[in-house]
Amino acid sequence: MSRNHQPGILQPVTSAARYVTYHLNPGITPRVVARCVRSLEVRESAVVGLGLSAVCLLGKSVPGLRAFPRLSGPGVDMPSTEGALWLWLRGEDRGELVHQSRKADSLLRPAFAPAEVAEAFRYGKGLDLTGFEDGTENPSGAKAAATAIVRRQGPGLDGSSFVAVQRWVHDLDRFDSMSPSSRDLAIGRRREGNEEIEDAPASAHVKRTAQESFQPAAFVLRRSMPWSDGGSSGLMFVAFGASFDPFEALCRRMVGVEDGIVDALFRFTRPVTGSYYWCPPRAQAGLDLTALGLRG
Repeated sequence: MSRNHQPGILQPVTSAARYVTYHLNPGITPRVVARCVRSLEVRESAVVGLGLSAVCLLGKSVPGLRAFPRLSGPGVDMPSTEGALWLWLRGEDRGELVHQSRKADSLLRPAFAPAEVAEAFRYGKGLDLTGFEDGTENPSGAKAAATAIVRRQGPGLDGSSFVAVQRWVHDLDRFDSMSPSSRDLAIGRRREGNEEIEDAPASAHVKRTAQESFQPAAFVLRRSMPWSDGGSSGLMFVAFGASFDPFEALCRRMVGVEDGIVDALFRFTRPVTGSYYWCPPRAQAGLDLTALGLRG
């Protein structure tokens, strides 16, 4: 397994995080974009992803990088809201994240403008704001690395990763109005004890997204966190993979493309963003951009 991946991808989720989506400034040149991306430091405190528009502006392509698909099912939608660059800042102190974000903005400002900022945090031992444990079947150790990190694709690609990012907005009042048993059946697990419900309905989230039930298996490495802006709140869903195929398989089943059965999550939450990024390998303290024809 390549050791040149961005380290934050495989590190445990921190107490606090800031997710920043950037768009390209109008009329910007590839040269300026390249200079800005090169200027970013990549340590355990940050993960950087490049969107399709930025890669295309540089006149290159990355095998497997594509636009986030807009998916619809009976009464539900998953929107596509692409960004040019994505920054996941991680740490234990929200004040430090503010200053890290300010520094990144200053480095990126010639080419990129912040389009959305989401403040996230760890809740309890790793809970969603509904109180259910998040990411129960997340791979760990060597399996996490095999799931999330590209390998055997050659220099400039090995050690990279693909990440899908969605911001879900919860209707917690609606969730609270559901009976405890209805909540458990919607998820497919008991909120108390996290035990899976074997006879849960086909619409239960656990049933819809059982990663081993796909052909091939659709494993992703989740690094999701709750978010809140004081008025709204929900989950920043973040899934890393060696390709986008497993994530798309999960999403298609969630919206009922296969069988018309919609994931019960949609009873109280919905995604309002959806974007794909390629996370280049790391070279020393920066990014290895040789796959984009950029060296040094």
